[in-house]
Amino acid sequence: MPDPTSTAVERAAAALARRRHARLLHPAGRTFSAEVMIWGTPGPPTGVPLFDRPGRWPATVRLSKGVATPGSWPDVLGLGVRLHREAEPPVDLLVSSSAAPPVLRHLPLPRRRFTGTYSSIMPFRAGRRRLLLAALADPDGPELGRSLAEVAAAVGADPPRLVLAVASAVGPWRPFGQVCLDGQRGAREDAALAFDPIGNVPAGLRAEGLLAWLRATTYRRSRRARGASAQSGGSIGPTV
Repeated sequence: MPDPTSTAVERAAAALARRRHARLLHPAGRTFSAEVMIWGTPGPPTGVPLFDRPGRWPATVRLSKGVATPGSWPDVLGLGVRLHREAEPPVDLLVSSSAAPPVLRHLPLPRRRFTGTYSSIMPFRAGRRRLLLAALADPDGPELGRSLAEVAAAVGADPPRLVLAVASAVGPWRPFGQVCLDGQRGAREDAALAFDPIGNVPAGLRAEGLLAWLRATTYRRSRRARGASAQSGGSIGPTV
């Protein structure tokens, strides 16, 4: 039988998504073409091939505001990265604005500027290790700005770069790759894009805990309410 709690959460998520006629989470955003380059994890391997082995893939990136506050008002900012791998399912990496110190990595942090630290908030399990993912500002890169319009202008003028990193609950961030943003995609492509932060994780990694369950439930129902699938949009070929 279906779990009553899960069913209630899914129904609430669907109702809110239908009322908004948009995503339940991070409804306001801009989508961009990008390239992800992985150079590998420094130090001990994580056990996740995508992080440990060098590679390069085309990608789709979405920068967004959690509750769509106006202009440059503070909000929990989001970054979604979808890797397109030939003949393989996509990989989705989702992170939210947070602080860099270990004790604050699990907390979403509202802020004004899109340049800064983004953390997965939700821990992952890789074998016996618990890991957090992050996207960090490139110290040599341009500012992303304080609004979605400024983000689009920054990408058009001087394509920004974000550094991908991984860490244990208390260890330092270990950079393993970078995301290079390119041209902006249209509003229709932004609306069609649907991430799955639980199902589309890299091989060797799995989400765990209450937050993982909650995200899986709300994202699934939000996608259904707007007629999207876990692989919708962002494709470099035909949209699924």
